[in-house]
Amino acid sequence: MEIVLALIVIIFLAFVLFSSVRVLPEYERIVVLRLGKYAGTRGPGLTVLIPFIETARKVDLRERFLEIPRQTAISRDNTAIDVDFLVYYRVVDPKLAVLEIENVVQASLNIAATTLRSVIGDIELDEVLSKREQINDVLRVKLDEVTERWGIKITRVEIREVEPPASVREAMNRQMASERERRATVTKAEGERAAAIMVAEGEKQSAVLRAEGDKQSAILRAEGERQSRELIERGRAAGLNALTAEAQHLDEKALMVLYLDSLRAMGASPATKYILPMELTSLASRLVNVISAASTPAAPPSNGVEQG
Repeated sequence: MEIVLALIVIIFLAFVLFSSVRVLPEYERIVVLRLGKYAGTRGPGLTVLIPFIETARKVDLRERFLEIPRQTAISRDNTAIDVDFLVYYRVVDPKLAVLEIENVVQASLNIAATTLRSVIGDIELDEVLSKREQINDVLRVKLDEVTERWGIKITRVEIREVEPPASVREAMNRQMASERERRATVTKAEGERAAAIMVAEGEKQSAVLRAEGDKQSAILRAEGERQSRELIERGRAAGLNALTAEAQHLDEKALMVLYLDSLRAMGASPATKYILPMELTSLASRLVNVISAASTPAAPPSNGVEQG
């Protein structure tokens, strides 16, 4: 009988010792109550509790999240919207999390749903769909103001899905289709405009090249004509110089013969008009003198001996 009693005592002491000594990891704390009163927050590491006098509540300090079930909220333009989101939080004051609220998780769920309806009710549907980041920030600030007295810090709020009514979704789909068509039309117009600009630029460059070619051709043509005229003038000048040089050796008789040949050629033409030189009288006298000189015999040359 004594042995059984001794075993019971040993087991009881082991149980008391096991329940009194705790080893807490870095991310955990315990809130100690001594005879129902707050006796401090302990941890991490080895912690010893007084059996039957002190009790403890464990608190996890790591960041956790709450998945808020889908909530139906009414926007400012009276549109029913289904929204579900996540709330990330962590305990910053274990004492408040234990002493100020009975179930901090359930309380956070309820306050998150209420705050969501309040925030969505202040904005319109278009803003709900287009300004999720701003709504997340507003939700985080409002939730943090409420949960601060419970020793909880709201670190982030993320809206996962926003689902408007079916009629609104159909209208949005039509609007998106119209927007895509508008963008396609604008893109096509931009392409056609760019193509027209490129064609016009090509025609402009072609016209510039043709004008440049015409200019060069005109310059070369004018240069050729100038050189041709220079050669012709040089030929005429050379001919006149040669004629002048030959004319210096002609006497009056030769000139008279040339003059008479010219008159005979003019008279032999079939023209009905005759041209007479103005100096016809002087020409006749000169012709007589030439004929007389030609008919007079030349005097014999003198040999330098006088006849007796």
